[in-house]
Parts: sequence; C-alpha cells; structure tokens
Amino acid sequence: MLHKLFFQILAFIIAIILGIFTIGAVLTASAPTAVGILTTDFPVESVQIPAANGPTVHGWMIYGKPGNGVVLLVHSMRSNRVEMLSRARFLKDQGFSVLLIDLQAHGETAGNHITFGLHESRNVEAAVTFLRKTFPTERIGALGTSLGAAAIVLAKQELRLNAVILESLHPTIEEAVENRLKLHFGDYGSLLLPLMLWQLSFHLDISMDELSPIFRINNLHSPLLFISGTDDMHTTQLETKRLFEAARTPKDLWIVPGAKHFNMHTYAGREYEQRVNAFLSKYLRKHDDEQ
Repeated sequence: MLHKLFFQILAFIIAIILGIFTIGAVLTASAPTAVGILTTDFPVESVQIPAANGPTVHGWMIYGKPGNGVVLLVHSMRSNRVEMLSRARFLKDQGFSVLLIDLQAHGETAGNHITFGLHESRNVEAAVTFLRKTFPTERIGALGTSLGAAAIVLAKQELRLNAVILESLHPTIEEAVENRLKLHFGDYGSLLLPLMLWQLSFHLDISMDELSPIFRINNLHSPLLFISGTDDMHTTQLETKRLFEAARTPKDLWIVPGAKHFNMHTYAGREYEQRVNAFLSKYLRKHDDEQ
C-alpha cells in the first residue's frame, strides 16, 4: 500500500514538472502570422527593416503631417502589429506618422523564441534607427504594451526618444511569472515559481536578471507616461507604482479604473485617446517657430 502511494506521489510530481516544462516551451515558442496578406481600412506601406544583430523587422508605415512627430507602436506577447491598428488609426487622424512592427518570433518577423523583451529590444533599436533615417527632422516617440513596453525599456542602445508610453509593464520577470502562475493555480502557483524561472532560463539560455525592466527604467532618458489598470492581475497597481517611482522625471502615471491587462485603448476609448494625444503632442509636435 505504501509502495503504491509512493509511486502515485512520484508520478504526480513528475507530471507537474513535465507540465511546467510544457508551459515554458509554449510561453517561449514563436507565434508567426501572415500579417502582410491582411487589408486595412486606411493606407499603410509595408516595410522591412534590416537589423545588424537580429532578424529583418516587418512592419507597416503610415505617413502623417510633417512636424507632428512619429510614433513607434510595439505590441504585446503572442500578438503582432495588427493589435496596434486602432491606436495607429487615431494617431494618424491626429497627424502623427506611425510605424507598427512585428517583434521577433511574432507576425512576420522571424525568430525561434520569445524572450520577454530581451532580444525583442533589438527590433525596437532597429525600428528607431529606421525612423531616424526616414524622418531626420521629426521627433520620435514610442508606445509599447506589456512585452512591447519591456522591449523598449530593455534596449541596450540609447534610444534617445522624445516621449515614451508604457502600458501594462511588469517591474520584474519574477513578479510577472508569479502573477500568471497564481492566475492558473491560485496561491499554490508561488510554489512553482523557482522551477518555472529555472526552466525559462534553460529554454532561453539567459539569466532572469536580464529580463526585469525596473533595473533599466532609470536608463531611459525620455518623458514617460505609465498606463495600467486597477483590475490588472498580471501587473498589479503596486508593481506599476514601484516602476513609476524608479523612473526619471518627467513622468506621469494613469491608473485606469476597472481596466485589466489587455488593450487599454479599447477599454478606455476617448479618454485614452485624449490623454495619449495630449502627452505625445506636448513632446513630439513642433511649434510654428520650429518648423
């Protein structure tokens, strides 16, 4: 009887370990989509941006009015540039030029693994370099959500952006993973955190210390707007506030009542557009005497 119980417990433990490894493989697996075959209800130009230390970045370019600035839009995890189309539409209507990109291992940008912002930051660097060459006289901003926000903050090159909006960004990879484990397994999810972090490091062959935006946020020399939701269980209000406190000034924080982790634009609608437009206009638009 004891032997049978022992083997049952052992089988249960093995099943949990195999399950965690399966989750890790799924989380880091690529998410390709043939985005280029889609049609949009406003003109976009397909672009392919070469990168010195990464895959060619695929995206859409939208041209606005000269002097209004240009905004890079960076999507969330397991998504692609299509996620950012609604934001691109309203920014275009406000006169901004807009670049939407697929991060590595997403959409049409090649890649074997999702790396939670570390290697995706190379795509952001390539996109910003492309925008500087394409719009040499324009001010440049970036808006990233979740993974996209992490890719902006984790960039190793100095991006020298004139404005940055970070939506639903986690401060540390440990908190990001633990929050998601709790959503699936309740409070017992915390017990699985060390194993999950170890096998993520195994799959990606990187240190988890390299994946925490709070350790690099102070290197971002740009005006910042943080956006998060009161009901976000993936990144809590306290975590967002810690990240906000660690950042340089000028900075602002908007906690959206009732919002969860995904698509603040869809949830907050007109107020989102007003706040984002006001922030970007302040830092990107040129006045008449600067034209």
